[in-house]
Amino acid sequence: MLHTVTLNPALDKTATVGGFAIDAVNRITELREDAGGKGINVSKVCAKLGTASLAHMLLAGQTGKKIEQAIQAMGIEARAFEVAGETRTNLKIVDPRNHTNTDVNEPGPQVSATELAAFAKHLTDGVSQGDVVVLAGSLPKGASEDTYALLVQSLRSLGAKVFLDADGEPLRRALKARPYLIKPNDHELAGLVGHELKNVGEIVDAAKELVGSGIERVVVSMGGEGALFVTAARVLFAHAPKVKVGSTVGAGDSVVAALAHAEGLGMPLEEAARLAVATGSANVMCSGTQAAELEAVQGLIDQVTIEELA
Repeated sequence: MLHTVTLNPALDKTATVGGFAIDAVNRITELREDAGGKGINVSKVCAKLGTASLAHMLLAGQTGKKIEQAIQAMGIEARAFEVAGETRTNLKIVDPRNHTNTDVNEPGPQVSATELAAFAKHLTDGVSQGDVVVLAGSLPKGASEDTYALLVQSLRSLGAKVFLDADGEPLRRALKARPYLIKPNDHELAGLVGHELKNVGEIVDAAKELVGSGIERVVVSMGGEGALFVTAARVLFAHAPKVKVGSTVGAGDSVVAALAHAEGLGMPLEEAARLAVATGSANVMCSGTQAAELEAVQGLIDQVTIEELA
């Protein structure tokens, strides 16, 4: 069973504004709304790939209800845990003229330690040995920076494989609990090791250092270049195909989704890497945080080239 966890979900509004300018009146030409948050995005993409998931979320207020309804309408099983306040709304401004994507994200509701402890029990009560659990996204206000570390520890004790997609101090602390897989981008990886990573070789060395500390797989997303897949035995560079960009929002989530899907099917590393980068590329072609159709992913798989680095 695949579980996704979104502690700070959002209603994503994606606005298309040609020639977006600071300190000026900007007019929206297109607007779409999507249930968002990194874990929710993973569930949406997995559904397109053919893997069912349970989407566990902290939701608040009318916006939270709207997100839950939207997820259920997509055929995804939602496990909502209600908290006080109002779930955030995030604005994504896509400027096709200047080729920019600007995010304006709300902080979300304040969550108490008691609510987080209750959510953790709600989550772990439904997890069994061998399950894959994706923990993804920012933490809500009020959450300790140890939140992911504690969840990883609890989930690993149940025999689950934990995929973690977070950044900053919550990620750094969670590394000590040894999640099965992490997916930083190259800038987040540099933050983890505490120095600039100037080339692919230095990125590989930093990822190997994390693998040596007990992380089974480190996947480093590198935008339009593709992604590095590092284990104790192999290092693969999956080069992404060139595609027309609709929105980069959720591209990394798509990579995580494909990896979770591949894990459930027992795919070899090279096959999983090819699928992950094709899925990320297909989702970049979409607007907003909608998930690409399976046919679009399949059409890109053969365009992903794999380079063995070690």
